[in-house]
Amino acid sequence: MTLVQEMPEAHEWQPAQLRRAIFAAGVALWAWNVDTDAFTMDELGFKLWGLPQGEQVTFEKLSTRIHPADRDRVRSAFSATRAILGPYETDFRILIGDEVRWIAARGQGEDDGIVGRTMYGIFLDVTGRKQAEEGHELLAGEMSHRVKNLLAIASGLTAISSRSALSKEDMAGELTERLSALGRAHDLVRPLPNGQGNAALLGDLLSVLLAPYDDLGAFKGRIRVAVERMGVGEHAATGLALVIHELATNSMKYGALSHEAGTLDVSSMAEEDDVILTWLEHGGPKVEEPDGAGGFGSKLVQRSVRGQLGGTIDYDWAETGLIVTLRIKRARLAV
Repeated sequence: MTLVQEMPEAHEWQPAQLRRAIFAAGVALWAWNVDTDAFTMDELGFKLWGLPQGEQVTFEKLSTRIHPADRDRVRSAFSATRAILGPYETDFRILIGDEVRWIAARGQGEDDGIVGRTMYGIFLDVTGRKQAEEGHELLAGEMSHRVKNLLAIASGLTAISSRSALSKEDMAGELTERLSALGRAHDLVRPLPNGQGNAALLGDLLSVLLAPYDDLGAFKGRIRVAVERMGVGEHAATGLALVIHELATNSMKYGALSHEAGTLDVSSMAEEDDVILTWLEHGGPKVEEPDGAGGFGSKLVQRSVRGQLGGTIDYDWAETGLIVTLRIKRARLAV
């Protein structure tokens, strides 16, 4: 005898159940009358856009909250949906005070056979996803920049070692030591694991970061560090290491450290609640201020100084050598 298993009946969703499911998923409902421009949303939609519940809005009024960089694109996209066959989706930013939110608008296009001249769709808050994507892009760009810098430094180390070494064995030994020192310094650019306490004393941190560049000229000791004795916290050490590593890399490629007789002095000065670090180069090629806003490295330095260190950085492109002034809040260095 053959047993025939009956298929379960499809669940009949009740309106109240659908509303609970939609609300739990964070889906905001909207309707747009293409003739009157009246725009209607549910409770979650008003909350998402930061508007009082039940306020009379139009698409034109709603679009004033769209980020200026996205506004024209979104207006064109919504107008174009009337001629689109099938589903569509567009992502854009809105401004709620100082807060930026990312919204995905989804709906069904084509107004052929449209009901009551009204189009329907949903809004989704995709801010978390967009922030994660931006973080991944920034990390990828940062890693690409660091790799390019490391390759440039390795090339310079090889060239210098080949000029000073008396044999292949000597060159291999010198190059290995220098690359190892560079690796130790580069480790300080990445975040430290939690629970390791303070990263270093300020002077020790600077000395370790600059050690790989100290013996690349005509004499050892051409890099001098003279700063006050103070601890640097894990968070501040990461930002400061990245800034110093970027300055040293640029100096080796274009500045004082690119010449055998070039020198570098790093000193500090206390001023009320601030610590002022001065980076002073001598004996290098003629310094010229770069054109434009700078590359990824310059933007990375500015972001690290403002974000992680809560400070400022200024450049003086003097003919005798670059002078960089880094001002940091003393309290931020200890974090």
